[in-house]
Amino acid sequence: MNRMKWTTLAVVAALASGFSFQATAETWRMAHKMPADSVEGVIFQAVADRIAEKTNGKVTVQVFPNEQLGKDDAILEQLQMGTVHIYPEGSSYLQKWVPEMQFVSAPFLFDDREHWSRFMASDLVEGWHEQIETEAGITVIGDSTAMVRGPYRVMVSKKPVESLDDINGLRLRLHPDELAAAAWRHLGAEVRTLGWTEVYESLGRGIVEAVNSPIALVEPMRFYEVAPYVIRHDEYPQGLAFMANAAAWNGLDEETRAQILEAYDEVAAESEADTMKIANESIERMKAEGVTFSKVDTSPFVARMMELYEEMDSRGELPQGFLKAVAETRQTDG
Repeated sequence: MNRMKWTTLAVVAALASGFSFQATAETWRMAHKMPADSVEGVIFQAVADRIAEKTNGKVTVQVFPNEQLGKDDAILEQLQMGTVHIYPEGSSYLQKWVPEMQFVSAPFLFDDREHWSRFMASDLVEGWHEQIETEAGITVIGDSTAMVRGPYRVMVSKKPVESLDDINGLRLRLHPDELAAAAWRHLGAEVRTLGWTEVYESLGRGIVEAVNSPIALVEPMRFYEVAPYVIRHDEYPQGLAFMANAAAWNGLDEETRAQILEAYDEVAAESEADTMKIANESIERMKAEGVTFSKVDTSPFVARMMELYEEMDSRGELPQGFLKAVAETRQTDG
């Protein structure tokens, strides 16, 4: 009887210990590819700090910048396994599991950022996100369009780019993205796929002549040192999707998830103005170093890209309902 009593007490103690463990702080790992002192590196650390603050230390986030934990594919695998909990990057990286996600970054298609944001909130894109969580075990925290990246896109080139004609034959670095590659080939470029941290050396050695980048990252990555022409082309609007391990996220209680979302929303709201200010200051510093900054007329780019989209649609290569969702989320008078 005494033995049964002590066994029961031991079980109760073990269960109590388990419940206590669940209530203690969790440490999450956030991996990213940017320098810690870049505008995005600062934003990521701010989100980590705000999460710890909002959750009263229940969730702390350890940040690993500069691809310390590996490049994209390695991090996405770790994200699935749960050894990395958060990976902030463009939504198009989720095409690894749902190929249709590449179209959220369709070049020279959306009227403006607001149009793109409405498209990203459409039932079509929400369905893709649900499919990703089901198939890959990865979810996106918050509104990925609220965390502004860029704040706009530019081309950094070793030679001037003043018109669409100057794209012809240009050796352009791209990230692994079939749609982006098809688009820029259609525009006349010779596409080379390289890792982000390989770009500086590749520009310096002439392996590539140009790279597309958010403007705010040009100076931290020092691209301007080897490619002195910065051309604003607004290729497509960008946000930062905070991709998270779904099991870890769904394993949090509702209150903690709400606190993390509040932390995300606050930093997103604060960072937009800061990102623009930092970008403008960066441009002035680079100009002082001899960099030429210009804006290209993209209407010929849009016209030529529409040819490609129409061809792809006729061949059944666009996601079902894609162009319809783009049209339905376009703002019209009246």
